[in-house]
Order: sequence, then C-alpha cells, then structure tokens
Amino acid sequence: MLRLFAALMLLLFAGPAVATEAGWALLREGGYVVLLRHAMAGGGAEPANFDIEKCATQRNLSERGKQQARKIGALFAARAAPVERVLSSRYCRCLDTARLAFEAEPEIFEPLDPPKQDEREKAAQLKAIMDVITGFAGSDNLVMVTNAEDIQALAGVSAREGEAIIVRPDGERLHVLGRIVFN
Repeated sequence: MLRLFAALMLLLFAGPAVATEAGWALLREGGYVVLLRHAMAGGGAEPANFDIEKCATQRNLSERGKQQARKIGALFAARAAPVERVLSSRYCRCLDTARLAFEAEPEIFEPLDPPKQDEREKAAQLKAIMDVITGFAGSDNLVMVTNAEDIQALAGVSAREGEAIIVRPDGERLHVLGRIVFN
C-alpha cells in the first residue's frame, strides 16, 4: 500500500510521461517482452580505463537518470504492468536502472552488454538474446535492460535513454508493438 501511495505521489509531482496508451494496455495484459534502454547516463563514450567490474570506470547514471529510473518503476506499478522477470546487461548503468526501477536485483545476462565487434561473436550474442525472447512464455512481462546498440540490432529502431520498446518475435527480428518514453 505504501509503495502504491509513493508511486502515485511520484506521478503527481514528476510530470507526465510521454507514453502510448496502447503500449501500457499491452503491458497490463502481460506476456510481453520489453527492451528497456538504460536511464540517462553522463558522457558519450566509455572512459579509457573502462573495467566491467568497476562502476567507477564506466559511464554511470546521472542524478536525472536515477530519478528517471525510479519514475519508470513508479509508472509500471501505477499502470499495473506486471513484471515477471528482469534481465540486465552487466554495465552499471543498466544494473542501476533495473535496481532503481524494479526494486529488486536483476538477473545478469551478459548478451545484453553492447554488441561485440567481431561479427561471429555479435551474431552469437544477438542469438542468445533472441532465444530468451522467443522462449518467453510468461503471464507477466519480461524486461531486458540494455543499450541502444542491442535494441537497434534486434528491433531495427533507435531508443532514447529510458525508453521502453515492446516487442514480439517476427522471424529472425523483432516486431515493435509499442513504445513508452519516460522523461
């Protein structure tokens, strides 16, 4: 009850999210896959001393990004969009987005890291993601927190920081059913 009250208060004071009602309607039904690009992060490229094991060496969520991640979770709760499972890239900005939005520890899924440079490795990585998506048969929603490059490669669309792309398998690619932008 307290969580719902907090979610409603956040909605009242955080301003409206740009969203399609059709997207929310799908998510209320459950059984969909959401490719969620991490919330707003500072900088444009990884620092030269990047280390996947050390958040201090990565691009991380900005304060605005942390607020955005909390707003994502509040809107999922307020819009009654059930989440069954949350998978995340190992990158700290993705993990933090998942933790702040869904108030739980996400499952780390390495294929959600940015695509590899080697074409064979990249193909294997994208196939691993597609295998999870095509194998998903849950009654609630599967959220996969990732980056713009994976979303582009899988669904053929660009995603803003903090944008949710609702998809379903369509052959070797994904069909976009809806989008939700969280400002």
